[in-house]
Amino acid sequence: MPTIIKPPSVPAVYKILYERFGPRGWWPVAKPGGKAPEYHPGRYFAKSDEERFEICVGAILTQNTSWKNVEKAMENLAGAEALSPVAVLGMPKAKLSALIRPSGYYNQKAAKLKNFSRFIIKKNKKLGRYFGLAVDLLREELLSVNGIGPETADSILLYAAGKPVFVVDAYTKRIGSRLGWFKSEPYDFVQKYFSCRLNNSAELFNEYHALLVETAKNFCRKKPLCGACPLARVCGYHI
Repeated sequence: MPTIIKPPSVPAVYKILYERFGPRGWWPVAKPGGKAPEYHPGRYFAKSDEERFEICVGAILTQNTSWKNVEKAMENLAGAEALSPVAVLGMPKAKLSALIRPSGYYNQKAAKLKNFSRFIIKKNKKLGRYFGLAVDLLREELLSVNGIGPETADSILLYAAGKPVFVVDAYTKRIGSRLGWFKSEPYDFVQKYFSCRLNNSAELFNEYHALLVETAKNFCRKKPLCGACPLARVCGYHI
């Protein structure tokens, strides 16, 4: 049974995790020729429209699965030179589904990728230029695309567009609830909980979310490994 203690501050948890793990280099992007996505610690913004689109694809494919499963799908897409809106939209759905099969729900995700690619092509703009729009407008438009929900839209905004938008996922909610920050509040509440307690910085939001993912994958699992967790000393769930 968790012990009730005063929860640590949001900045304090960031400091603990950063000292433990260092910069995560998220979002990883693939190298040409079907190579596995590479991490780039300390680089927080996509360098090209190709990288921006690849990050968008990864954000869609990671729905309801782990990044480990997505990596193979991304390698397949890179190897097939299918990491552009035109390539995705022009590819037969059956072939696209086969390439992304490792990510799970591949037929549904193939449809989502085509929806997103069609949306981008209709904008008739380079992604870098399109992402220059105001964040509220971008989010509204992304959410209008069939298959893009709040978490995916915010992942695209933060990691592909470089906007200061805090991403909330199952890992974020799990760690936050165990630390005593919130219970089962909705997405917008959790997002505001973080953003109101941190400097409005895309780099900080990027790193913080990636550190939470790292902590949840290795320690704060559904069945937690509290003894070795870097947050053990400040977490009432462990004590």
